[in-house]
Amino acid sequence: MAIPRIYHPQTLVKGAATELEEEYCAYLRDVLRLKEGDNLTLFDGVGHEHKAVIKGFSPRAVHLEVISREDIRLPETGITLAQSLPKGSKMEFIIQKATELGVSRIVPFISSRSIPRLSGDRAAGKAKRWRKVAVEASRQCGRGDVPEVSEIVSFNEMLRAADGDTLRIILWEGETEKGIREILTDERYAGANGFCIVIGPEGGFSWEEIEKAQQEGFLSVSLGRLILRTETAPLAVLSILQYEKGLFGTLQEVAT
Repeated sequence: MAIPRIYHPQTLVKGAATELEEEYCAYLRDVLRLKEGDNLTLFDGVGHEHKAVIKGFSPRAVHLEVISREDIRLPETGITLAQSLPKGSKMEFIIQKATELGVSRIVPFISSRSIPRLSGDRAAGKAKRWRKVAVEASRQCGRGDVPEVSEIVSFNEMLRAADGDTLRIILWEGETEKGIREILTDERYAGANGFCIVIGPEGGFSWEEIEKAQQEGFLSVSLGRLILRTETAPLAVLSILQYEKGLFGTLQEVAT
């Protein structure tokens, strides 16, 4: 059996004692049937993995000792995915796959044609759930970090999510002059230190929203003649971005 990998947001040192809280007890002891002396991998979500050994179980905790630490070099180029709220549970799918494809930040937002209209406690509850999805996706795919998932914001607030020398891109099916590949290979944008990709809802963006985004420095681009679903578009553009910029990295990017 592979060594289980658990999210534990504490940066530790070799020889340190630590605990996993009650939620992990039944899973590790009764589901995985681990026992004293078995090993775990803990990742803290900010670039460190810790090898730990189980020292024992109590009713409400798993007691561990850290036996080594590995520092994982994180990508230097950040990717923000701004996603207009889709219908149903599609956002969980998008967050899961975007995490696997290396985004560093996810900004859910409401645009004029968004069907879900979440606010208050319901919006906060959704954001909390989505953060758990990001943690689980990071655990499963072996990432050393966990992407930030922001609270749900308005369209105008989303436009301010990009800062610095970030290349701002908004996907629009009405764009007829600029494709995503042309933008990513254009020497004028070679100095960008990050990317902000904006995806619209099922009904697309209004012209007024595209105009506002362009005023804020976003480039409207097309993915081609086919119109992709809102849950397909981010996977396509993130894969293209990773390919063109080589952001997936290599095995040599893991530092011990």
